[in-house]
Amino acid sequence: MNYTYKDKKSGGELRLTSGNSGFDRLFFVRDRADKLLTIAWNRGKSQKAVIDEVEYEFPEDAILPLVVNQSFRFERPEDITAWQFNRDFYCIVDHDEEVSCVGFLFYGSSQVMFVLLNEEEKATITRLLETFTAEFKNPDSIQGEMLRLLLVRLIINITRMGKQQYVPNGADDDTRFDLYRRYNIMVENHYKTQHEVQFYASALNKSPKTLSNVFALYGKKTPLQIIQERLVTEAKRLMYYTDKSVKEIAAEIGFEDTSHFSRFFKKQTSYTATEFKNILKNTA
Repeated sequence: MNYTYKDKKSGGELRLTSGNSGFDRLFFVRDRADKLLTIAWNRGKSQKAVIDEVEYEFPEDAILPLVVNQSFRFERPEDITAWQFNRDFYCIVDHDEEVSCVGFLFYGSSQVMFVLLNEEEKATITRLLETFTAEFKNPDSIQGEMLRLLLVRLIINITRMGKQQYVPNGADDDTRFDLYRRYNIMVENHYKTQHEVQFYASALNKSPKTLSNVFALYGKKTPLQIIQERLVTEAKRLMYYTDKSVKEIAAEIGFEDTSHFSRFFKKQTSYTATEFKNILKNTA
């Protein structure tokens, strides 16, 4: 099952795919022109998912949000149902007050989030899928608006489920949660040029200490680690999927000194950037 809606005037696009044995994404190579966010639902047994060349276990009846620049493939893609859309179809940044997912489901630093569905939640998503399918088969003048409304419902439902699983009790206060999300959004927008927590704290009118206290509520990562992990993730993507040199990669993510970048990369990964690129060549 493969459906596509395209708005010729706006360039908006929504795709729905299910049972497709060739479903994957190679952002830096084949699919760079398609700036698509992805919501993938594993409707089969637990399987392997490879995201930016890192292998994860994709549980049965789990939903995986994926951002535009992530490459991915699945052990059994035919068991995946996926919604993909571009910002011209629905910009989650501009409409964040509607869905509250930016900086959490999408662009929530480098964390890969598997949202598990219980039986009731599975039934809810199944009903939405059936409604999506019916709407794709009804190409009238309001089809695009109807599909957008359904997408909003889907994102809101997944966000609620994700918060229940990933946000600790006492950490879902609207003000603190909003600060956490806004920080992640800012890092996504500025990580290539701004590597220090102070920049983001000032932009948010908060002290670095306040940010650290809020992030402590969410567990494992500090504000600085969010920046560092985003930089390493992008560096690895460029090493995996492009032929850029270490010097070019360093410059692209904001390091003027290649040796500084290599020391930073080694501190984060235990390998210098050159060593990591050589490992990739030897295992290709």
